[in-house]
Amino acid sequence: MNAPPRTASLGSLSLESGAVLRQLQVAYECYGTLDPDRSNAVLVCHALTGDQYVASTHPLTGKSGWWARMVGPGRPIDTDRYFVICSNVLGSCLGTTGPASEGEGGTPWGMRFPVITLADMVRAQAKLIDHLGIERLHAVVGGSMGGMQVLSWAALYPDRVASAVAIATAARHSAQNIAFHEVGRQAILADPNWNGGDYYGGEAPTAGLSVARMAAHITYLSEAGLTEKFGRRLQDRQAKSFGFDADFQVESYLRYQGLSFTSRFDANSYLYITRAMDYFDLAEAHDGQLAEAFRGTATRFCILSFDTDWLYPTAEARRVVHALNAARAPVSFAELSSPFGHDAFLLESTEMDRIVGGFLREGA
Repeated sequence: MNAPPRTASLGSLSLESGAVLRQLQVAYECYGTLDPDRSNAVLVCHALTGDQYVASTHPLTGKSGWWARMVGPGRPIDTDRYFVICSNVLGSCLGTTGPASEGEGGTPWGMRFPVITLADMVRAQAKLIDHLGIERLHAVVGGSMGGMQVLSWAALYPDRVASAVAIATAARHSAQNIAFHEVGRQAILADPNWNGGDYYGGEAPTAGLSVARMAAHITYLSEAGLTEKFGRRLQDRQAKSFGFDADFQVESYLRYQGLSFTSRFDANSYLYITRAMDYFDLAEAHDGQLAEAFRGTATRFCILSFDTDWLYPTAEARRVVHALNAARAPVSFAELSSPFGHDAFLLESTEMDRIVGGFLREGA
């Protein structure tokens, strides 16, 4: 499943802020074979801290692709049937242009990088799809922030998307989600090593980024899942320390998640991507009428949510479904049961596999 690293130089990109990136680079991975008529391409969109290595070994961590259970031969996103593309989003740090990239003057952009939006990310992806010579995608698939990109693709390029699968996502970022992101950003900004974003070549703000990841990771889980996995069990000790070491297993788990994250992700990228998510509201450009974002679309939609996901609860998925119904778009919807909260879309789910695989085959 390993594909050689690929980066495309795609010229300039105009951003929603009015800024222009003169030299856009997009890193991506491909799996499977493109049909002669180029009709079997599936774009997989990753979440906030994801990357292009959807089904291949990550070069920094050595771990399997983040959705390898979904993408591959005979799997729901079947690479014997589809040509699967996954690109690193604009603003990230795994090869696509972002704050860690070399900017004007030959030094990293840092905080001089312009603020970006989810629509900017999707337009960068569209330039990649053009570069690959693909006019219309068989499907766009993604969960969480990836699902937001799916919905944006359908709204911005309705003639280029035959099918859209949006999982564990929403058409806007809620006040609660913005609040959690702000806690994470402030943790990074308060780290003495952040240095106004100009830390490249020196000590990175790993403490702040680690805390940001810990806070975010809590939102990806459910209370039932945390209780089942950790409860109030102590970590490697028989009694409380009466100090501030990681007494509880859940504390040790969060510290590990935070620390390991800093070895593969850039703090400035975290700032920029979370801000892009906070700005996301598909209805905003349509006087608050979400249905108008999809008016006249011929795209088929599959919307999935999980009953324990409190980050993007089923109510948000139903809002999207109701808007699609109002726009008279063909849409299938299911709420799936899982104890794993928001992260359920990344984990084993026979029901999700069946629905996604069947939906993609029906559209072929």
